Amino acid sequence: MTDITMPRPLEGLRVIDLTRALAGPYATLLLAGLGAEVIKVEDPKGGDLARENSPYVGRDGVGIERRYDDDVSISHLTRARGKKGVALNLKHPAARGIFADLVRTADIVVENFTAGTADRLGVGYGFAQSVNPRIIYCSLSGFGADAPEGGKAMDIVIQALSGAMYTSGETDHPPVRIGIPMADMLAPVFAVIGILSALEQRHRTGLGQHIDVSMLGALTSFVAIENWAAMRAVDMPARTGLTVQRLSPFGVFECADGYVAVVAVHHKLAAGLFRAMGEPELIDDPRFATRDVRVANSVELEARINAWSRTLPVAEVVAKLEAEGVPVAEVRHPEDALVDPRVVAREETLAVSHPDYPSGDALRTAGIPIRFSAARAGFDPVMPVAIGEHNQDIYRDLLGYDEAKLAALVRDGVVA
Repeated sequence: MTDITMPRPLEGLRVIDLTRALAGPYATLLLAGLGAEVIKVEDPKGGDLARENSPYVGRDGVGIERRYDDDVSISHLTRARGKKGVALNLKHPAARGIFADLVRTADIVVENFTAGTADRLGVGYGFAQSVNPRIIYCSLSGFGADAPEGGKAMDIVIQALSGAMYTSGETDHPPVRIGIPMADMLAPVFAVIGILSALEQRHRTGLGQHIDVSMLGALTSFVAIENWAAMRAVDMPARTGLTVQRLSPFGVFECADGYVAVVAVHHKLAAGLFRAMGEPELIDDPRFATRDVRVANSVELEARINAWSRTLPVAEVVAKLEAEGVPVAEVRHPEDALVDPRVVAREETLAVSHPDYPSGDALRTAGIPIRFSAARAGFDPVMPVAIGEHNQDIYRDLLGYDEAKLAALVRDGVVA
């Protein structure tokens, strides 16, 4: 368990969070988990888009539809952890002054509007920098802050445009959508890297800067780690389904009751695989005796492996391969993976529940998968269940607004 007396690396930093949905909120979630104070700004009418994501959790447990007013979307429950929440109508002319007051107290601003929206609302980098030259302002968008205005992007759009959908699946089969929102999760990691880099530069210069991360660029940069043109030039198939034939034997193989992932790329591992299969002589077969010929004959080799593994249960295949020192693992359902004792012990996944209706360990979500020798990661026990839950804490206690000013802002529809 984490020693809660240890400090967190980003304690003392304040983040103004203008984000919504997933990519931006995941970036600020990481910052919150590393110790920053995150103030989440939501529109008074509706709040973050994630509040409307099914399923919900509440007094009757988990349900597809919201049954009670205090039911909370599990998406919001997981993404808003460790954040304080205020309501602010950024479309109201008076909101710009409140935003300026927030920025004066802050170190970091994060937004994930479409390109040009923040400037149009009067809360873009230029304005924030004029208010606080030390501000580090991160824009996270589909195509970059310099893209034409109005270019909307969702994870599936970025997966399609990046080529990622054609890196999986079999030749001549339809493209395969990656099952987790890869673009939405990858881009915010780069955003946090950019923010931390800018913080380090600010230590030397005293000045902040604008960080611009594009979802398309982030995911495409991962796709580009493989040289697709070179593979095409030598007629090496890029899409080979459950296996990677240019590394054969490498991939997922069928068992009698499930699937296993196997890596036997190198000669010693291939020999171990053949012994586990009961065919040690294959390592001397001219078709499989070297790495290059195993690749050249990958289709035949993989068919032999599947013919063997299909006759055995997963547990037996794993045991036989482990006995030979061959890297192997059962292909698990995500629910099983989230309760792996190794990730639970390291708090890389965490139990979550409705603040008023505890649900035990049944619901699990992401932790901060980083361990420190002289610090800790973890979330403050706060989250904005209601829109504007921490208005008093922020507007009155932090910014010093008196009750008359707050009442006027509520009356004018600036805050709620």
